[in-house]
Amino acid sequence: MNLKEAFRYQNKLQSLIDEAEMVLSNPSMSTTVQETYLYSRVEHGALDETVIRDAESEYSGRINQMVDFVFCLIEQKEKLARQIHLAKMALPIDLDTEISLNAKRQNVARTLEHMDGLKGTEQVIRSGGTGYRFNATGDQVAYKCDIKRVIQINFDRKAVRKRISMMRRKADSISTQIDQCMVNSEVAFVAPFDVNDSFSNIFASYCGSCCEKDQFIPVSRAVSADSKMNT
Repeated sequence: MNLKEAFRYQNKLQSLIDEAEMVLSNPSMSTTVQETYLYSRVEHGALDETVIRDAESEYSGRINQMVDFVFCLIEQKEKLARQIHLAKMALPIDLDTEISLNAKRQNVARTLEHMDGLKGTEQVIRSGGTGYRFNATGDQVAYKCDIKRVIQINFDRKAVRKRISMMRRKADSISTQIDQCMVNSEVAFVAPFDVNDSFSNIFASYCGSCCEKDQFIPVSRAVSADSKMNT
């Protein structure tokens, strides 16, 4: 896969980890409720009845597999992160730095474009001002007057427009390089599942898979295999 696909897959792995954590953090998923109706204490000769209540979920009774599953996802994310790092090292540009800088270039260009859009204006605000004077009896009284408001541009518009043009050209050029790197790079990672699959489908595939080691294999099986090799 290329870097663009790798980043998308990285986001998918994170969303799966988050969803698995939600399942594991739900106490009802990690516990079983057993209720025994003690009929014999009330009615002589009656038999007690025990009811076991599990969480009403498709993952009920599979919490151990879910623990293995989230560990496997983390391992896959770690493996993918290493391969992404190696792919970035082989690029002609510092991808992370250029992405960050280009975002800042575009933000600054938008700010300057907003400045360039400012216009000088002149207006009269009727009765917008208040003055004070003394009347014939010597008392201070207020009176209203108009306000003439003039807004003038106090920056070099031509220089700003030149900067905008330079920054936009630079941002476009770097964006093209980034896009080329994202598409033409090679990330040595084999996806164990389709990025468009749902959480439930991926988990079901994980539980039922018998993949080779270092692929989408349950952690418990990997540990068991290593233990046999060491004995």
